Amino acid sequence: MKLISLFSLLIVTNTSFSQTGNAEIDATMKFEEVFNYISSMYVDDVKHDELTDAAIIALLEKLDPHSTYISEEDVKDANSRIDGNFVGIGIRFQILKDTLMVVATIPGGPSEKLGLLPGDKIVTIENENVAGIGLKNGDVRDKLMGDKGTEVKIEVKRKRSPRLITFVIKRDVIPVNSVETAYMVTETTGYIKLNSFSRSSLNEVREGIKKLTKLGMENLIFDLQGNPGGLLYSAKYLSDEFLSGEKLVVYSEGRAQPRQDLKTEYKGLWENGRLVVLTNEYSASASEIVSGAIQDWDRGLIIGRRTFGKGLVQRPIDLSDGAQIRLTIARYYTPSGRFIQKPYEDKEAYSSDLADRYENGEFMHQDSIKMVDSLLFETLIQKRAVYGGGGIMPDIFVPLDTSAITDFYSSLIRTGHLNNFALHYVNKNREALAAGYPTFEQFKTDFKVDKKFMDLFFDYIKKEENDLEKDEQLEFNKAEYETSEELLALRMKAILARNLWGYSEFYQIYNATNEILQKAIEVIESEQYIIE
Repeated sequence: MKLISLFSLLIVTNTSFSQTGNAEIDATMKFEEVFNYISSMYVDDVKHDELTDAAIIALLEKLDPHSTYISEEDVKDANSRIDGNFVGIGIRFQILKDTLMVVATIPGGPSEKLGLLPGDKIVTIENENVAGIGLKNGDVRDKLMGDKGTEVKIEVKRKRSPRLITFVIKRDVIPVNSVETAYMVTETTGYIKLNSFSRSSLNEVREGIKKLTKLGMENLIFDLQGNPGGLLYSAKYLSDEFLSGEKLVVYSEGRAQPRQDLKTEYKGLWENGRLVVLTNEYSASASEIVSGAIQDWDRGLIIGRRTFGKGLVQRPIDLSDGAQIRLTIARYYTPSGRFIQKPYEDKEAYSSDLADRYENGEFMHQDSIKMVDSLLFETLIQKRAVYGGGGIMPDIFVPLDTSAITDFYSSLIRTGHLNNFALHYVNKNREALAAGYPTFEQFKTDFKVDKKFMDLFFDYIKKEENDLEKDEQLEFNKAEYETSEELLALRMKAILARNLWGYSEFYQIYNATNEILQKAIEVIESEQYIIE
């Protein structure tokens, strides 16, 4: 059985875990004894797989917040973010009014090659109706993803086509880009946003740097806001792009793992130009390794807010039935020796940490952040004061601006009305939009989300909510709408751009609201850029 096999692995393996004594053997025998009693004597039939999974989850919860169990069904999805790819048909989709719609095809993917188009409505998959049946995103992935080389048959309804169009699509490897956008924010400053640290991240970032260098980049802003981390070695290699010579990037050690130093090895593409790394409270793990190394070696400035505070290393371990555990095996330390993991002995406090930070005013006021003198360290070149014990503190703090975020605005986002209307509008006006705005630059400059456009939006909401009870309908709040009007219009325009082009274009519009990025542009192009 899976759980007993796991206990056996802990006992007999001496390569990853230290040799055990009788206490561990006794514990394993005790568990097996209880499991056998349940199996043979319990009043009802026992679902052994569910019982085993629950026991493993409970076991890992006794360790730390980041040792986790991943079921067989979820392993592929979890690995796709690390591997930087998955096997599928190569579309971005959205379920609108219980209809599966193609938002975009992945360039070079099998769907694009066969002629599937944005706006196509997928009506059947393998001769099975998928329209009007309460389809969920997970159902779509189950039906369209599979093994490389296998085929899936779909039928689509296309605008102005009287008949359904049949496609037989051969599944292939589809890239999952970790660089969401790379563009010039000014004539001299480039911007790269990384959303995770996968096996493809290094090549993606290098391609971004090369592209921006050709466009005249003299300064680089590297955005790690909201980046939850990923592969340790990806963080090491990306740090190598910015650090010159042979420098320590990070080191790790644990009870059963001796100290391991990861150092720079090669000449990176951006070792000399001005560099700013953007962080916030959702930047974690590998993001903190990169920002910690940049800060400790006084290579660039960290701008934003204090990072999450995850300083633990997990190793994926495959189980016999295809499931996986990710077990914490070591702690990692920045080059100056900082351990940035926030305390996790109180699991409830750990899970509510970010909410507590917000309530305590930390996101708005730097003075609300209390750092302990015993966790004071120095950077390695300039000897600047830096702290461990709860994330990476930025060199320049930028408060969270919530002045335009009202309850009414949040409701429009939460209900999905914004995304749904944007897709509806693009599909209805795709030809006119293509003719009026043949390039993204023209759209960015000339397209206006004005009162006439917003009237269409609110008319759409009324029709969508017509069947709902009155107390379930969204109530228009004039005062809150006027407070959020500019932000709402900008977000609407960005979503339209995403549906017409892609995520890169979304950020090129929506980043006007990114207060951390705007501060970074101001600093990196002025005399404020001082590392001392």
